[in-house]
Amino acid sequence: MQNLDFFPSRTLTVYLARLFVVRIAAVLVMLILVLMMLDLLAKSGEILAVPGNGQAQLLTYVSLRMPELVETFLPYSVLLATIITLLTLNQNSEVIAMKAAGMSAFQVLAPLLLTALVVSGLSFAFNERIVTRATATLSAWSANDYAPLPPGSDVLANVYLSDGTNVLMAETVSGHGESTRLSGVTWYRLGPGGLIAEQITAPAATYAAPGWRLTDATRFSVERVARTAVPEVIVGEGIQPDALRLSRVNPDAETFRSLGQIIEQYRQAGRRTSALEASRWHKLSGPLAAFLMPLLGAIAAFGLARSGKLFVRALIGMALGFAYFVFDNAALAMGSFGGYPPVLAAWLPFVLFFLIGQTVLVRTEE
Repeated sequence: MQNLDFFPSRTLTVYLARLFVVRIAAVLVMLILVLMMLDLLAKSGEILAVPGNGQAQLLTYVSLRMPELVETFLPYSVLLATIITLLTLNQNSEVIAMKAAGMSAFQVLAPLLLTALVVSGLSFAFNERIVTRATATLSAWSANDYAPLPPGSDVLANVYLSDGTNVLMAETVSGHGESTRLSGVTWYRLGPGGLIAEQITAPAATYAAPGWRLTDATRFSVERVARTAVPEVIVGEGIQPDALRLSRVNPDAETFRSLGQIIEQYRQAGRRTSALEASRWHKLSGPLAAFLMPLLGAIAAFGLARSGKLFVRALIGMALGFAYFVFDNAALAMGSFGGYPPVLAAWLPFVLFFLIGQTVLVRTEE
């Protein structure tokens, strides 16, 4: 008669969990080192092309890019670690010994599922505290062509807003409220037919309440084909500082709470929020992908090792895992375009593949 307890003995639970954690860490370190090296080789030329940049800037890039890689590839690491762990246990007949002791397939997987759930929780906390800040800084830095960023927190990059028929563009936006500062500013005054009649560029701009004060600016008149220096000019009187923040939102650079506040501001402004809502819900469902991986890779644990089908079982487990990631990305894209409700777009892949994993496990148990 099989044991009805969900978990096996404490000793076996600790043994399997420790085995699983070591393999997750090993696979994650291997993936991150290889991908970080390739990414750094691709970006080092751009970084070092900026005067004054050197080894310190390369290390800064690594420190900002690595959290993104960890967030992206942690579920893949859990999937590969699941298959490696279960294949090893199967080949060494440890799964057969556990089954012979009366353990069910669910009990064999329980320590792995518990470990994966803890990993999911840590992943969510890591994303909220570290990844969002690193992503925001790296996005602004790369948009500034890896030149030094202006002082200030929560820097935005490549922001543009319209004031009637005119357009204000800024390479970076730093600060909040009336202390907002723009750098790399360009003001386009459009004429009849939407053609540019005048262009004003300036290295920086500050909020003039109302409007934006451009200093040391240069005005180019299309009609006269003439360029003149302008010590100071105020433009964009209809553009408020808060509008700059709402004009360009990177969901990956926002926490779950801050993204909710931005969505509420969008609603009050009458703007479409489906893409942001889908991304916000995905901040919860995304980390839980690690919890799914032991279920999807469980097929590698069961079946006779001497049957010669272990490799096929491993491929099936990998195929199920990668199918989840493909479907997850597709559903999130559909949610962003309004094809699915945002909640459904974020949670449907998780629920669907959770049921698939349960079905595979039940059929294996039978």
